[in-house]
Amino acid sequence: MTIDALSYFENKLAHETDASDVYTAQKAGEDFVLVDVRGDDAWRQGRIRGAVHLPHQRIAAEAGALIDVATPVVVYCWSPGCNGGAKGAAAFARLGYAVKEMIGGYEYWVREGQPTVDDTGELPRVFDPQVMVVRP
Repeated sequence: MTIDALSYFENKLAHETDASDVYTAQKAGEDFVLVDVRGDDAWRQGRIRGAVHLPHQRIAAEAGALIDVATPVVVYCWSPGCNGGAKGAAAFARLGYAVKEMIGGYEYWVREGQPTVDDTGELPRVFDPQVMVVRP
């Protein structure tokens, strides 16, 4: 079976987003819940400001009590080398949520200098010239 390029990329974009687009959506006040699907230790180490913590293994049992099924969800894990985001997105999709995976995960969020926090408060923002244009 041959899949044409336009269909492939439109389908891909319907199910994924990236750190820059999520940050823009947050600033615009768009209605969605950002879900960190990493484990407890990772959550404590640092997370995206405004995210909800729900490890992917617990989504089936706990999502319905935390997030209205009518609310769109964006999930993230560690990095492009982690498939926890895909596992989390699949778990939300099984429950009937509109869900996207944030490609690049927490790693690219941090590398792009977006706001992060831990249990003590705001973490330093770092802008990585390997993944974005950095202006003085």
